[in-house]
Parts: sequence; structure tokens; C-alpha cells
Amino acid sequence: MRGQREENVRRTDPARRHFLTGTAAALAAPFLAHPASAQAWPTRPVRVIIPYPPAGGADTVGRIYFTKLGEVWGQQFVIDNRGGAGGTIAEAAAAKAEPDGYNILYDATAFSVNPFLYPKLSFDYIKDFQPVFLASLVPNILVVNKDVPAKTVADVIALAKAAPDGIDFASSGNGTVQHLSLEMFRHMTGTRINHIPYRGGGPALNDVIGGQVKFFFSNGSASIGQVQAGAVKAIAHTGRGRLRTAPDLPPVSDTIPGFEAYEWNGVFVPTGTPGDIIGKLNAGLNAMLKEPAVTDRLDKLNVDYRPNTPDDFRAFVAAEMEKWSRVVKEANIKLG
Repeated sequence: MRGQREENVRRTDPARRHFLTGTAAALAAPFLAHPASAQAWPTRPVRVIIPYPPAGGADTVGRIYFTKLGEVWGQQFVIDNRGGAGGTIAEAAAAKAEPDGYNILYDATAFSVNPFLYPKLSFDYIKDFQPVFLASLVPNILVVNKDVPAKTVADVIALAKAAPDGIDFASSGNGTVQHLSLEMFRHMTGTRINHIPYRGGGPALNDVIGGQVKFFFSNGSASIGQVQAGAVKAIAHTGRGRLRTAPDLPPVSDTIPGFEAYEWNGVFVPTGTPGDIIGKLNAGLNAMLKEPAVTDRLDKLNVDYRPNTPDDFRAFVAAEMEKWSRVVKEANIKLG
């Protein structure tokens, strides 16, 4: 299973490799250009900027990693939550931060989506950041109100095609991966899907439970408890293979080949950060994947994880950007 996960993070199809020629090459040069300086680093607290509020998915997983890493290294990693504007406020601050190893950006899927939603930002995602470590992968779960007469993805497609006005799908908000998942579903199935945006996944999930809206691609960590409690019905998940917490739940791709969507988290640093600091940070975070205090909590949250290098993560980010740019364009989503 681990071998398969490691292979997945390295695989790119021809379209993705073509995209990498324009992005990964630009990302790679700064990483290789700095002399050694990480032997003593860190000698003081390190700021970890998280573009989302406390207690959310990224914040929760980020704290799991950096709390344990701080214990092992004997140095504090200070979480700096800066929510707002889809993450772009914090991303702008991180892009302008001193590239000395004491400023880290812990971001999520929005990093690969925002460049196409906000075309007039004051920073550049490709030029201003260096990928360090892919921290987590969380698939969405296609959940439906428990009274909906559907058990499979094919059933949901049939319901959508039979409804004269289509079916209503909740999302966690405009431009979120939950929104993009339903747009990809609509496009790949030729069905009519009416987007009902909410201010966050919690309110959306509550309304699916209550029946105000029937369908939702919910974050797998956020909804698995409600699924296990029987409050909502799970149809499929948007990742690959089977989930640790729901081994009987099939992937959407069994019915719609090529359908894949993850809520991911990863570590970045401002461009100019010495390459050996990047390497030391990557090695330290990879070491956390051997710590039961980390992996036990990630498993319970339905989080997938895998050993990876900065080059692996760089390729992953480029592939995500290629995919989501296409979905944003097809759905004509504009926020900025």
C-alpha cells in the first residue's frame, strides 16, 4: 500500500509533464542555488503562516506536524493563523517574508487554485514560493441526505439527468475544492448541477443532514464522523483506492474514470530560502511519518500521507495547477 502511495505522488501524464516544463523548472532553480547554512538552523522560533482560521482542517493537521517536530528538534514552531480572501492575504505576507528559514507557509489546495481565481494578486505562486513537503491528502466524500434514493454514483447521475431543473449541490464556498469537485462532476457526466455555496463546510454538511440540500462533496475528515453515525449517506470518495476509515466506500473514478480531487496540505517557503534549510525541513517532516503520535492522529482524520521530496511536491503542485486551471476555465469561475 505504501509503495503504491509513493508511486502515485511521482506519476505524471503527458499533459502534466508539458505543464511542468513551464513551472517546475522555474521552481527548481532557486532551490539549487544556495550555499549550506542549515547545520545550526533553527536557533530561534520559526513562524508557520496558515491562511485559514484555527481548528480548521489545515490548522489541525499543521499543528500535528509542527508540534511534534518542535518537540523533536527542541525549537518552537509558532502558528500564525491569517484567514481571509481565500488564503491570499496570508500568502501575500508569506511571499514577502524574509527567506531565512524562519518563515514557513503551510497552505492547502487553494494554493493550486487561487492563481486562476485571482488574476491580479501582488505576488506570483510560481516565482515567490519553493515547495518543501506534501503533508496530507484528504479526499472529498460524496454525501447525500439519508432519504435520497441513491446508493451509487450511477444513481446520482441518473437522478440528475431525470430532474428537469437538475439537482442542487452544496459547496463550502465559491472556488473551494468542493465547488470545483461538483463542477468537474457536472462537466464529466453531462448533468445539470445547481451550485449552492455556503460559508464553510460545516454549515453545508448541516443542511445536507437536515435535507435543505441533498448532495455535497464534503471534506473527508470533516464528514466521516457523520457518515459513521448514519446522519448522512456516503456514496463514494474522490481519491484513489480505499479509505482507511471507510474501506467499503468506492472511489468516484470507478464510475467516472479520471475523476480525482483532494483537499491537500503542504509546506512552502519564500523563494531565496537556502536550499539546505529546505532539505533539512523536508527530512524533518518526513521523519514525522514514523512518529505514532503523528500518524495515529492523521489516520483517525482520514488523512493520507506519504514520504516525499521537494521535487515530488513540486511535480504534484504543478499537476494540481494544471487540473484546476482547466476546471476553473470550463466553469467560468471568477472571484478576483
